[in-house]
Amino acid sequence: MPTVSVGRDRLFAAIGTTYTKEEFEDLCFRFGVELDEETTEKAIIRKEKHLDEEVGDDEEIIYKIEVPANRYDLLCLEGLALALRVFNGQQEVPKYRLPNISKDSMLKMHVKPKTAFIRPYVVCAVLRDITFDEARYNSFIDLQDKLHQNICRRRTLVAIGTHDLDTLKAPFTYEALPPEEINFKPLKQNKNFRADELMEFYRMNDLKLKKFLHIIEDSPVYPVLYDSERTVLSLPPIINGAHSAITLDTKNVFIECTATDLTKAKIVLNTMVTTFSAYCKNAFEVEPVEVIYPDGKSYVYPDLSVYDMEVPLSYISGSVGVSLEAEKIAGLLKRMQLIAKMSQSDDKQWISHVSVPPTRSDVLHPCDVMEDVAIAYGYNNIPWKRFPSMKSLPLNQLGDLIRVEIVANGYTEVLTWILCSHREIFSLLNREDDKSAVIIANPRSSDFEVVRTTLMPGALKVIAHNKDHPKPIKIFEVGDVARLDETQDVGAANHRLLGALYCGANSGFEDMHSLACRLMEAMGAAFEIGDDTGYYFKPSDVSVFCVRLSSAAALEFLDVLHFVLCVLKAPEFLPGRQASIIYKGKRIGIFGIVHPQVLSNFDISDPCSFLELDIELFL
Repeated sequence: MPTVSVGRDRLFAAIGTTYTKEEFEDLCFRFGVELDEETTEKAIIRKEKHLDEEVGDDEEIIYKIEVPANRYDLLCLEGLALALRVFNGQQEVPKYRLPNISKDSMLKMHVKPKTAFIRPYVVCAVLRDITFDEARYNSFIDLQDKLHQNICRRRTLVAIGTHDLDTLKAPFTYEALPPEEINFKPLKQNKNFRADELMEFYRMNDLKLKKFLHIIEDSPVYPVLYDSERTVLSLPPIINGAHSAITLDTKNVFIECTATDLTKAKIVLNTMVTTFSAYCKNAFEVEPVEVIYPDGKSYVYPDLSVYDMEVPLSYISGSVGVSLEAEKIAGLLKRMQLIAKMSQSDDKQWISHVSVPPTRSDVLHPCDVMEDVAIAYGYNNIPWKRFPSMKSLPLNQLGDLIRVEIVANGYTEVLTWILCSHREIFSLLNREDDKSAVIIANPRSSDFEVVRTTLMPGALKVIAHNKDHPKPIKIFEVGDVARLDETQDVGAANHRLLGALYCGANSGFEDMHSLACRLMEAMGAAFEIGDDTGYYFKPSDVSVFCVRLSSAAALEFLDVLHFVLCVLKAPEFLPGRQASIIYKGKRIGIFGIVHPQVLSNFDISDPCSFLELDIELFL
């Protein structure tokens, strides 16, 4: 999610209330954002330089707040403070408006035909009689950067230009010209550049702007905006002209957004003007601009009209899980900047008529309204309830029971990637490719080439990355693997496995043997050699296995050897120190001591024993 950095004291002043850190964290949680970090500007610099100096008392506290990715109105201090004031009931929902002026009195933006080949849309607006100070100015610039990174997709969809209107002369034109015909002084430069020269200059000297050159550099024409005296406003999406740069003394701001996506351009323009119109002499009033296209059609921007939708109260109450009165829902929506009026339909059902302001572009569906009701009501206030549709599948219930049992035996659960490299499930395990793995057609990297067929590589990688952890290490995972299966419609099938690994100087076959016996006992399986109702073990090497189990404590288990007619060898385990688990006549798992070569392949120096069990076969 996007992170907004704001000064704590300035934020509290804008909200109108001072909070402790714990109180503000609680407010953020109730509103649906999160206080990610409390820091200072100097602390950030010290962290980057790996310095350990103490924080001074004179340093401004910075709050880093995570906001939802679709809440563009919260990407700066002004929008965040307004939303929290309304949420707290300290302020009414603002009513954004356009002044009552005729089209003849509006500023004009004329769009030329060739812009259709590169960035076909432009929307504009004016903030009149705005008052900047240093903090407001910095927030204004920072909001543009946040929008460019977020909804604008790094300027590929929308590029924002802001200008001091008093330095320009209307009407304006939006054109597309060959780069050698465009000549102007760009922002923060002291001389004029031709557009093609400017692109090469930024490629060699500006790491920030270099990232945006690819958007237009291969086009035969570049987009450019002029005023009536052919003064360049901007070369979108790269740079604004120096002539119209805004300053702290700017009183009238002209905002233009060129775009390949008109819907997003209108959202970006609305976000900019609604947020900073609060600093205009006539608060929340935005002057429109008429945009005239080559076909003669004209449009007035910004569009500050509200969006109306109807949402049944039964849908809201049923989805939230709380029975709420119509007046209560209207009050909750008001806290989220949505105005709702209630009425009854012909069948006596209550309907909420919701008016969505231009700041809430994220509200597109009744489910968004329902979510806002839930946030304003408070997730912690919603009673816990398990719906019939949420009943766990038998396989998941079995997995949870097995987790409880194996944790009781001192093991810690881990979660590893279901995708891995081809060599991790074959060559690193001393296995030959048996063509059972599901291969990813277009992997992003060599680490994610196939779907795992065993849990062993993931467990071994966990051990390899935790070499310094005190031994022994006892871990387990209950997770899915996939194998090719021609009997399935999709050509492959998932299998839910349990994998357990014991790493330590004393790790041996008996550790996994005892764990296997305990798990089988917990599953209600009896130890019955050769019986189709119980379980038993098949060793992999008779002679070595007999030596291993020749102690008096294992005499009963030696009877198993008489049933071994064929041997299933697993090369990832040490010969003679591995056994298959047979349950109801089927092989459901294997355990043993991991082969030293496998441990070396994963750069593990301590002995390890491993157990893998297919838990689906218990159902």
